Amino acid sequence: METRETEILVIGSGFAIILSGWLVPFVNRRAGAEGWRTSWAVLATIVLGVAAVALVLLRDRPEERGLSVLGRGPGARSAPAAAGPASPRPAGFHGRAVWLLGAIYFLFGYTYVVYATFIVTSLVKEHGFSESVAGSFWSVIGFLSLLSGPVFGTLSDRLGRRAGLAIVFSIQTAAYLLVALPLPAAALHLSVACFGVVAWSIPSIMLAAVSDEVGPERALSAFGFITFVFGLGQIAGPAVAGALAERTGSFHSSFGMAAGFAALAIALTTRLRKAAA
Repeated sequence: METRETEILVIGSGFAIILSGWLVPFVNRRAGAEGWRTSWAVLATIVLGVAAVALVLLRDRPEERGLSVLGRGPGARSAPAAAGPASPRPAGFHGRAVWLLGAIYFLFGYTYVVYATFIVTSLVKEHGFSESVAGSFWSVIGFLSLLSGPVFGTLSDRLGRRAGLAIVFSIQTAAYLLVALPLPAAALHLSVACFGVVAWSIPSIMLAAVSDEVGPERALSAFGFITFVFGLGQIAGPAVAGALAERTGSFHSSFGMAAGFAALAIALTTRLRKAAA
């Protein structure tokens, strides 16, 4: 399966972070104590606008707009499935490799969202930054993340999925540790840089890894399954990290937990089969 489109699409997340890093502090300054409510209302309005555009412009299949599938000419037929030992493994939803990728993707969802949810609050409440400066940090993450998908997706094409995932999770582990430990302020800048340069690289690598394991025909279904597992991680991460911060009185323990789970993800990547690495 081609993953270049996915690598380009995840750039949109970077632009959204850049926008929110500037917009939310601006609205809060204008609206005062009710700024957080107004910010959520503004963001909701933007999302509804995007949903309306999607409803009008998007279609389920290219044929609905008189187009053909990318890479096929008009009237082209699908190539017959390859036979023999060169065919992709029929791993399916419940193959060991898919479950392993799901576990790794769960850990990504669990850890990255802890950082994304609490880094600005931590910068303001624990490190003494103003809200506007903390928002600027968040915008820097968005700017740095713009090429994270294409750069690390290409790197994984060259070095293999296993090496690509290990490199990304290593950089993320460093980002979490730099903000978890009592280090000088320069460590915060380095943490933001580490997180930003790899922010959206995992999804594009995961899509390629799933396609490598189960073949193009089953890749979307299998990717949908591991994305569901990823979503569970996104739900669990902030809940556990928030409870831990309340219990300890600091976000340091929450970021330390994220670092530990990212390190576990590195260990799991070593279990991926060498042939797909």
